[in-house]
Amino acid sequence: MSRSSSSAALPQLRLVLAVSLDGRLAPPEGGAAQIGGRGDRRVLEEALAWADGALLGAETLRRHGSTCLIHAQDLLQARRRQARPDQPVALVASRSGAVPADLPFFRQPLQRWLLLAEAEGGSSPPEAVPAPVPGDTAGMDGPEAMAAGGGSAAAADALGGQAASLRCSVVLPEAAAPAGFARTISLPAWQPALEQLAAAGLKRLVVLGGASLAASLLAENRIDELQLTLCPQLLGGEHSWLGPAAALPAAARRGWRLLEQRGLEGEELLLRYGRLLPDS
Repeated sequence: MSRSSSSAALPQLRLVLAVSLDGRLAPPEGGAAQIGGRGDRRVLEEALAWADGALLGAETLRRHGSTCLIHAQDLLQARRRQARPDQPVALVASRSGAVPADLPFFRQPLQRWLLLAEAEGGSSPPEAVPAPVPGDTAGMDGPEAMAAGGGSAAAADALGGQAASLRCSVVLPEAAAPAGFARTISLPAWQPALEQLAAAGLKRLVVLGGASLAASLLAENRIDELQLTLCPQLLGGEHSWLGPAAALPAAARRGWRLLEQRGLEGEELLLRYGRLLPDS
């Protein structure tokens, strides 16, 4: 499936990952890995500051409890000068819609949308999870590995993504959304879901992981940019950011060009690649 001029109406997607020198997200035994350091954290927050929404997988959220927030004051001030909310909308993709209500995620100061896959047979969405317990809205954050896109393939949602966005000026319909989420977006496939997000004003999305989410988006040729932080360690094992079973269309395999390279604190290296569209 190749990208076409019709893609201009879709959000721009940037996949943000911290990986080892051998391209791994986690150690051989799996689980979260503290891969990225302070340099990676800075460029991660820069990507979040660029974005209208941040997408992550439901299982990744369940395991880590929260999503990543922008903390750098210069980035927050820049968003405020642009009359944008402090944090991008959190977009969570899920098959079940069952996200535990006691997660710190529901006390983070951001807006939450649920991307919900239609159950097989067209059955109705699951019942809403219980209302989250009121709590402090301080800037809690997930572990560095998850925030930087790290985490193993085993930790990724089978569907592949949760997303969140803060720019929510759209009047929401009366359709039921699980408690704690401002809106539910149907996710039969990425094309119609992304069209809905674009229509709601979300023009730029960061994809935070995990590996299944990245693979599902690449399989539909939806990733426009790759932002990789190479971290000075070797992990080995099977948990690469793009596994051997990933099905990539020909258009997603080629056409990448280097947009930015930057040495970061802690001997880390930022590489950002963009994809040329067919008519470029």
